[in-house]
Amino acid sequence: MIWALMAAAGAYAMGVERLRRRGVDWPPSRSLAWYAGVAVAAAAGLGHHHDFRAHLSAHLLLGMAAPILLVLARPVTLLLRALPVGPARRVAHVLRTPFMTHPLTAAVLDAGGLWLLYTTDLYAQAMARPWLHTLVQVHMLLAGYLLTAAIIGRDPAPHRPGPLTRGLVFLAFVAAHGILAKYLYGHPPPGANPGDAQIMYYGGDLLHLVVIVLFFRRVSAVAGGEPGRHASRYPDPAVADRPGQRWHVRGRLGR
Repeated sequence: MIWALMAAAGAYAMGVERLRRRGVDWPPSRSLAWYAGVAVAAAAGLGHHHDFRAHLSAHLLLGMAAPILLVLARPVTLLLRALPVGPARRVAHVLRTPFMTHPLTAAVLDAGGLWLLYTTDLYAQAMARPWLHTLVQVHMLLAGYLLTAAIIGRDPAPHRPGPLTRGLVFLAFVAAHGILAKYLYGHPPPGANPGDAQIMYYGGDLLHLVVIVLFFRRVSAVAGGEPGRHASRYPDPAVADRPGQRWHVRGRLGR
């Protein structure tokens, strides 16, 4: 997993450099968010967490904190700008698949994966098998990213629903996460301290609050006159910095 994160950091740097060579500025704050997210995920992914407290802390970092930072970096926008026209069109075609960007899909993957992990013997199996533990961590990171992107992301998402749907789905996820934390308090894994579940409960609430604040900031900005849901489906107009990429701005394949 660490190697994959290092590759992600390198790929992002290459994309930014490619834009720079074409004279296109990429906000340093986005790059900083990406590298911070990669660092947080790498720190959480180090080691094999046999201690339940350490495992829950890693869960919060991998599934919630790192995804917030990675989403703020807008990697899909960078990808569409940096790729040649042909590959960028293929990426745009994938983004048109409703399954990829709908918050309900992401919430089911995220919450469902957590319930499966902690209410079956999957957790015990993962603790006994390093490869399975790594797979669980990868799922946490990817599912957390998809959910966060679906709720507060500003990358291209042709099928992203309106704020009401996104807000309701996220509230349902928050409830499912909180109920699971309470379940773990009463039914901790063998050898775990029941009080450790408070890390998941209170830490989860804190990170959920961050997402909620970012969500309402975005909704308020749109209500105040910034481009809304339809305009945010595609990267901002700077994507058309070379011939053949105006289709990104217009929101269709072809000029």
